[in-house]
Amino acid sequence: MIEPIETAQNSRILIVDDEPANLKLLEKMLKAEGFLNLVLISDPRQVREAYRAEPTALILLDINMPHLDGYQVMAQLKALNDPLLPPILVLTAQNGREFLMRALNEGARDFLSKPFDRYELLARVRNLLDAHLALRLTYDQKGVLEELVCKRTAEVVQSRLEILQRLGSASEYRDNETGRHLFRMSHSAALLARQIGWSDKRCDLMLNTSPMHDLGKIGISDSILLKPARLTPEERAIMETHTTIGANILSGSNNELLETARIIALTHHEKWDGSGYPCKLAGEAIPLEGRIAAIVDVFDALTSERPYKKAWSVAEAVEELRKQSGSHFDPELVEHFMTILPGVLMIGERFAEP
Repeated sequence: MIEPIETAQNSRILIVDDEPANLKLLEKMLKAEGFLNLVLISDPRQVREAYRAEPTALILLDINMPHLDGYQVMAQLKALNDPLLPPILVLTAQNGREFLMRALNEGARDFLSKPFDRYELLARVRNLLDAHLALRLTYDQKGVLEELVCKRTAEVVQSRLEILQRLGSASEYRDNETGRHLFRMSHSAALLARQIGWSDKRCDLMLNTSPMHDLGKIGISDSILLKPARLTPEERAIMETHTTIGANILSGSNNELLETARIIALTHHEKWDGSGYPCKLAGEAIPLEGRIAAIVDVFDALTSERPYKKAWSVAEAVEELRKQSGSHFDPELVEHFMTILPGVLMIGERFAEP
């Protein structure tokens, strides 16, 4: 069903006055000019709930009323913190300057003394309605634009994630590792990040950027990368350059995704004791992203079968992590990893090799 377009004529108007005769007079004047969506209220205590019931475009408000005067009614409406609070036209027999200034300071948009001229009343009603409808239109357009910006931003983020995922999968074609390894490694990395108290945003960064850790292997020749035998020292030195190659591919951007991926690619082979590569970083000088990636990458590699080795048992892999704690791995992270081990094993089952 198509919603009718709001105009000044069909806009909702609240008329608040404790005198029934005044209500009837105002209703007759406004209806004669085509204003039909009128709500008559003789008890000012009902104004707030009547206002909250439906969108309102204008309020005609008396000042001197029992239970709540017009100033108190305006205070109640102001307390609702409505960004589109409609204009209030005060109608009162009190026409002194002090009453006028107080009404305007309390939130009234305009002021009309009783007895009022019919044509002046209608002119002010039309002007206030037109101004409020224009404001509402601008506000609605702002909301539409904000929604559109959010949608476009989400699309950009999603496209960046897809590019990263495809870059990560590119290294699969140069190595014996599989896409399942990347899934297991990245989800385990995010799980470990969550365990140490990272925010959802940082955990998502870890999930989406850790598959880039071996991106640089696309720059290593097949004769070295796929060699079934042990590498010579010269070949090992070339193999280790995959960290800097990957970091160079991902460098030069101020985008948080790419920068996090660069850090992981560069530092996931650094060791806690400083004997790793390529920068010989030690301890907390190694970015936490690299320390997390190192543990989950090695654990999955140990427990996975490769053409050149059999899979280690979970117990054997755990023993190796503990053995290397404090030398290869951050000892505190190793303990956190042991805490999440059941979750890591569930991830392994979820992304098991076919």
